[in-house]
Order: sequence, then C-alpha cells, then structure tokens
Amino acid sequence: MAQTWKGDSISLDSIRNQTVAVLGYGIQGDAQANNMKDSGLNVVVGLKKGGASWARAQADGHTVLETAEACSRADIIHVLIPDMVQADVYRSDIAPHLAENKALSFSHAAAIHWKWIEAPKNIDIIMVAPKGPGSKVRETYLQGFGTPSIVAVHQDHTGSAWDRTLAIGKAIGSARAGLIKTTFQEEVETDWFGEQADLCGGAASMVTNAFETLVEAGYQPEIAYFEVLHELKLIVDMIQRYGINGMWNRVSETARYGGLTRGPMVMDAQTKANMKRVLDMIQDGTFNEEWVSDYKKNGRNSFDRYLKQMESHQIEQVGRRMRKMMWPDSTE
Repeated sequence: MAQTWKGDSISLDSIRNQTVAVLGYGIQGDAQANNMKDSGLNVVVGLKKGGASWARAQADGHTVLETAEACSRADIIHVLIPDMVQADVYRSDIAPHLAENKALSFSHAAAIHWKWIEAPKNIDIIMVAPKGPGSKVRETYLQGFGTPSIVAVHQDHTGSAWDRTLAIGKAIGSARAGLIKTTFQEEVETDWFGEQADLCGGAASMVTNAFETLVEAGYQPEIAYFEVLHELKLIVDMIQRYGINGMWNRVSETARYGGLTRGPMVMDAQTKANMKRVLDMIQDGTFNEEWVSDYKKNGRNSFDRYLKQMESHQIEQVGRRMRKMMWPDSTE
C-alpha cells in the first residue's frame, strides 16, 4: 500500500519564510502559483519578459520577474515549463543560480529521470505532481478541497526535502485530498505509459477504429460519431466516479452483457502484448531517445505532422459539425 499524507499532519513552516519561484504560467503554473500565493507563501513568477503570460501573472497579483532573476531570488525553483525546453532554460537561467541548499522542484519527472538536466549534489530535488489539469487544481482549491498529488524526493541534500515537498503539496491544496508517495522513475514511466497506451494514444486509436468499422459497414458517419465518440465521456465519467464495476451496474443489461463478453474480443491478449511492448520502449529509453531526437530535428512538427493527418480524417470533419449542434458558441 502506497504511503499517503493528508491534511493537518503537514505544516507549511518549512517553507513559509522561503521564496518559491514558479517558472511558467501556463495551465499548471497559473493554478499552482495562485494556490501557493493564496496559502500565504512568498511566490514570484519567472517568465520571458513581455509575453501575454507576463501581463496575466501581474494582473493576478504576482511579482513577475525574468526567469534568471526569479531563480536568483528563490529558495525553491518550481519548474512548470514544457518538458522539451526545460534543459535549455536550466542551462541558461537556472543552473547559474543553484546555490547550496536550494531546491529544484518539478511536477513531472522526465527531465531528471532521463538526465536532460543533471543537477548538482548540493541541492534538494523534489516533485509534486497534481493528478489533474491546472484548471481542476485551482477550481478544487477555491472550493475548499483539492486535487490529489503524487510526491517524490529524488535528492535530499538538506535533510528537509520531504518537509519542503509535503509543504508545497499542502500549499497547492493537494493535501486536502491526499498526497501519495512515488519515485521519479515510477512517475515518468507510468505517466508516459498511461498517455501512450490508454488515455491519449490508446483511446484515440480505439475510437477512430470503431468509427471506421461502422462507416465502412455502411452506417451514417453522424450516427457512428455519437455512438463511439460522444457517449464515451459518459462512460468514462462513471468509471472515474464509481469504478469499473460501478459503471457496469449503471448501464443497461444489454450493454452490460455485450460489453463484458465482447470487450475482451477487442482488447485481447495481443493488445496487452502490444501494451507491454510500449512499456518496454519507455523503460529501456527507446521512446525517450526517439522523442528527444525527433524534437531536436523537427520541433513542433514532431507531432504536428501526425495532427495534420488526423485533422483530415472523417471523424474530425463530422465531429466539428456535431459539436456545433451541442455547443454552438464554441471555438476550436
């Protein structure tokens, strides 16, 4: 059973008089910086000067500094910029200001685990990773609750790394729901596997194949879209709230029997073997090497070329029309 921490057992005292520099003001940076500030911490936001995020962070009441200056002032540097720019920003703006006993903090472990960043031995290296999008992290905090986080210490130079980690988890509201102990290796490998095999890659491929199966059998694309894509959210919401068996108990008897008997025909032993291959490629570094190499060579086109292919697929063309029926004011 994983070790967990919750609520009043955690104190902010270990970081109350320290400065936390939040680097980045995207969805996670925005939420976490605001939650920390509202929890009474001394927060500065580190950004490139003049961008839209700079003005937004100032409007939210933050002290906003250029990244290097924010790092020089900070006791804890909390890195919430995109994975593939972290190494460059580390070399130019973070490393020169990593004095002894500072902490380098992340919400995703890839840069440390895969050694994109090789930090010195005289600092703490920690992680607080909320298990939800930034919008949810902020929303639940304002509701007086929080989004659970997984937490880890990679390097404890000061002897207080765990105190700092748990305090950040409390400051962003996650301790209200619960903090779960993990490692940097476990976080990055399970996170990447979930994204690739299930949540993003697997789900999108399953839906697309199901859509093609119906359309190729002569069914109307609009009906296929509703049956295999639109209604998926309803099922996922039930699974998230009630568990898998809870979902089975909340669908029709026909859906229950059909799903229980035919689901394993679709997701069979070969599918699991393919998932194991995906996991192996994460664990042995194959995916990391491929991703870093592709990004260095092609930048955003590393994934944009795949997105362009999907954009022209019939399920996306039909989907735009269907979504306009349900959300006429939405923009994509």
